[in-house]
Amino acid sequence: MKLSKRLKQIRSMVPPGYTHIWDCCCDHGLLGAALLSDQAAPHIHFVDVLPGLINKLNEKLQRFYPVADNSWHTHCLDTAALPLEHYPGKHLIIIAGVGGELITRFVQEIHRTHPGAQLDFLLCPVHQEYHLRQQLIALDFRLKEEVLLSDNQRFYEVLLVSAQQKGNAEWRKVSPVGDKIWQADTPAQESIARGYLHKTLKHYQNSQKGDADNAREAVDAYRSVTIRKS
Repeated sequence: MKLSKRLKQIRSMVPPGYTHIWDCCCDHGLLGAALLSDQAAPHIHFVDVLPGLINKLNEKLQRFYPVADNSWHTHCLDTAALPLEHYPGKHLIIIAGVGGELITRFVQEIHRTHPGAQLDFLLCPVHQEYHLRQQLIALDFRLKEEVLLSDNQRFYEVLLVSAQQKGNAEWRKVSPVGDKIWQADTPAQESIARGYLHKTLKHYQNSQKGDADNAREAVDAYRSVTIRKS
């Protein structure tokens, strides 16, 4: 199966230098398999909470990627309970395909349980991006990269963040609504940014009517966004 535009973008944002990459909520394992083919790290981990899915994935991986070199591992467990203590080295944890609130729970628990680990996260929520960003700010994570894309008539933010507060001088604090994602290098990217901003503002304006938490704050924040053309 071919990777979607969203998964291709996530794949392209995986930096070198990790000992372990964790593909969480891995669905059919397409992203992790692509990273195996890329030899993106010595060890690629596939994580999902559904036993049936992991069993099928094991069969496919054994067929196409012989495990003699111990390059891949499967785990049937909650992403919040990753056993990082058994795998020394630098970790990249990829969480995509679920909402920002659930990603927040995963990130908070992993960070709390493994305070001394070398951790980066590559995150792509399907919604609740503002909530997720607020929690990343509260954790004082640093932003390495952020991208906005459109795939199959949906918008996605992809954020590469680090739990290490002291890192490269280019790493920035996480913005409540994003910064680089509003930089339009092409007319197509400008159209995506404008469409995403309109949709997001409309969502939080509707949420205000129901007195949702942080809705007014989010509306004010997104109203202040300026789409910048190169």
